[in-house]
Amino acid sequence: MTATQPLTRRPIVADAIHSEWVKLSTTRSTYWALLTATVGMTGFGALLCAAYTRHDSGLTPSARAAFDPAAYSLSGFFLGQLAVAVLGVLTITGEYAGGTIRPTLAATPQRTTVLAAKAVVFTVIAIATGTVMSLVAFFTGQAILSSTGSRAHITDPGTIRSVAGAVLYLTVLGLLALGLGTIIRRTAGAVAAVTGLVIILPVLVQGLPAAWQNAVARYLPSAAGQAIIGRTKFTPHGPMLPPWPGFAVFCAYTAAVLAVSALLLSKRDS
Repeated sequence: MTATQPLTRRPIVADAIHSEWVKLSTTRSTYWALLTATVGMTGFGALLCAAYTRHDSGLTPSARAAFDPAAYSLSGFFLGQLAVAVLGVLTITGEYAGGTIRPTLAATPQRTTVLAAKAVVFTVIAIATGTVMSLVAFFTGQAILSSTGSRAHITDPGTIRSVAGAVLYLTVLGLLALGLGTIIRRTAGAVAAVTGLVIILPVLVQGLPAAWQNAVARYLPSAAGQAIIGRTKFTPHGPMLPPWPGFAVFCAYTAAVLAVSALLLSKRDS
């Protein structure tokens, strides 16, 4: 008799990534979130660029010199980030709401592998779609600004960094949202937490004394992460961090949240 050949099996990590890819790519909310992010990213930036062209002739030379055409066309990230954050949250909370998290964790006993697989799949989707959104927003905005003579070219210093920076910022923000969703396990609560961090917290900082604003504001997650997108050196609250150090601070926030989420996911009941 011939010995039965053992069945070959892909590594658990590969299986987990494939499973998360199937779930995320076949969920209707994924496409709605990405569509909303695309419309917000490209549409809002185009509207701002169109508004700039109508007031360009009345600007002072100093205001025109401070104008950043690349960042202006990418300013739609402010709306797009909300949709990307919701998608990051839903990547995990959708399973808690639908009751599928138990079979998911049963199929992959290493719970941190599940979280890592979700992060990998989300990162791939966010970078792919974010690159398209960022390029479309940039070239659309520059086409609108061409009549003012203030347009930017993709080869200009800092432009590629701004375009790529918008993609990186949205991707890392989505991972931060994924971590918060894992910690909170409720869609509404996690979305509220992300919104509080990136939108409400900077507003609250305005109530601090000026000296505290200058010291704190640039280290907030949103301000630190967004430093990579434009060449502007100042926020309404004080100087910004340099682009790459600021983005590193934002990544550190996200890494800390993901570490806490991985710890809680491995310790508590599903």
